[in-house]
Amino acid sequence: MFGALTSTLGKMFGTEKALTSIVDSVSNGLDKLVYTSEEKADDSTIERAAARQMIVKWMDTTKGQNIARRTIALSIVFTWLFQYLSCMFLNVSAIWFDDPDKIMTSAIVIGEYAEKMNGAVMLVLAFYFASPYMGAMVDGAMTKFSGGKK
Repeated sequence: MFGALTSTLGKMFGTEKALTSIVDSVSNGLDKLVYTSEEKADDSTIERAAARQMIVKWMDTTKGQNIARRTIALSIVFTWLFQYLSCMFLNVSAIWFDDPDKIMTSAIVIGEYAEKMNGAVMLVLAFYFASPYMGAMVDGAMTKFSGGKK
C-alpha cells in the first residue's frame, strides 16, 4: 500500500526516489521528537559508565594521596569505633553498679557523638567498598550531616 502511494505521488510531484527520501526524512524527524524509555535507559547507562570512569580516573590521578586518604579514613573509623565500643562498654558495666546514673549519662553522651559521625563513616565505607554507588551514599551522608534536612 505504502509503495503504491509513493509511486503515484512520486509520479505526480517528481521521482519516486525523491518522494521516498522526503517521507523517510519526515518519519526520522518525527521519531527523534519522541524520547522513548529505551532511549532514556541507554542514556542513563552511558551516564553511569562515564561517572564510574571519572571516579577511576580521579583515583588514578590522585595515587600520591593514598597514604593521606587512608590515614584520614582510619582516624575517622577508629574514632567512631572507639566511641561506639565505649558506649557499649559503659552501658554493660552500668548493670554491675548500685548507682549507674552517671555511667549511663556518660554512655548517652558518647553515643550521641558516635551517632553524629555516622555520615563520615558512611562516606569512608562507600569510598572504599562501594565506589560505583557513591552518588547515593554521598546524598545519604550529606543528609545525615545536615541533621536530616536536604
